[in-house]
Amino acid sequence: MTEQNASPPKEIIVYSTTWCPDCKRAKRFLGEQRVSYTNIDIEQDPEAMARVEAINRGMRSIPTIVFPNGDILVEPSNAQLAEKLGLQTKAQRTFYDSIVIGAGPAGLTAALYLAREGLDALVIEKAGLGGQAGATQRIDNFPGFDEGVGGVEFGERLAHQARRFGVEILQTQQVADISQDGPYLCVTTGKGDLFQTRAVLLATGARYRKLGVPGEDDLVGLNIHFCATCDGAFYKGKEVLVIGGGNSGFQEGLMLTKFARKVDIVEFGPTVQASAFLQEQVAKRPEMSVFVNHAVKGFKGRDRLEAVVVEDRSSGEVKEWHYDGVFVFIGLSPNNDLGRGKAKLDPMGFIVTDSRLMTSLPGLFAAGDVRSGSTKQAASAAGEGATAALMIRDYLRKVA
Repeated sequence: MTEQNASPPKEIIVYSTTWCPDCKRAKRFLGEQRVSYTNIDIEQDPEAMARVEAINRGMRSIPTIVFPNGDILVEPSNAQLAEKLGLQTKAQRTFYDSIVIGAGPAGLTAALYLAREGLDALVIEKAGLGGQAGATQRIDNFPGFDEGVGGVEFGERLAHQARRFGVEILQTQQVADISQDGPYLCVTTGKGDLFQTRAVLLATGARYRKLGVPGEDDLVGLNIHFCATCDGAFYKGKEVLVIGGGNSGFQEGLMLTKFARKVDIVEFGPTVQASAFLQEQVAKRPEMSVFVNHAVKGFKGRDRLEAVVVEDRSSGEVKEWHYDGVFVFIGLSPNNDLGRGKAKLDPMGFIVTDSRLMTSLPGLFAAGDVRSGSTKQAASAAGEGATAALMIRDYLRKVA
């Protein structure tokens, strides 16, 4: 469907309401694929309501999504959205020399190295390209990008480079299971598609633990961050709040003082867990303060951070703090579902590998943030991806 009576927008516009479950699903899909869009609540905008009614012959069908070329999708499924966005959702065959699960720096680097070695490689990714790095507003510490690079552009460049060597990248697909069938590993997607291979690389990464409080999801990537190294430079001369009183919170807070003029740390418990050395370093900084026994209850603001809602746990008083940005450091959770029960995990749930980056299950490798002992940095993840590809090459030569 193409809109005829109005000039097409410069970007995707989603007409929705706050209560519509299909609207939430469509917006979540666009967000996961890192597709920029403008959301308009038709219940708050009479002109938008009238436009939706005009498009849908008097009906208020939502979501109604208008694309820059004038095309319109009304109440689309995720599959329809994927097709419209030109995402590859169907693989060309069912057997590959190697299958990589995850399209972050580790997975995409491994795939292009495998392809350069003359091996067929399939990458399966459920969300956007680039992994956590792709979700970062800007990356300033990746070698070769001397002026920095936007996260979305970074992910797209990695994918383009991999495709240039013949890598297939299957998007919007989630792997449901990995199983053994004789000398092969079988990879099954949530849609029921089955692929066979001799080697699988788990490059599923890890996710920063969120607070799970109101307003958080609206501001992640805008004024709420999980990487001081990646996003600290955006707060030169500004005031930021670090959430988390462990070693990571104190280390990242100290790093942020290179940019921000004020860095406060808030800890949920009555005492911080950071090492004595780090506590001493923070205490020496006049621009840093530490608040304990305070719970962050939510965030206000949609397009920008307006306030942090906190509760003083000793008195029960609820108050609002005002900062330009917030950095959350309350731990990492590995995306280890596919390795659990099949490969050895460390006490934190990260996947254990040997010197070849192979797990305790023959043919199953792991690299990047999901791997036990990794440094959780994009550059080192790319290095692990290259190493894993070469180890897979050698493994395949032995088992072929």
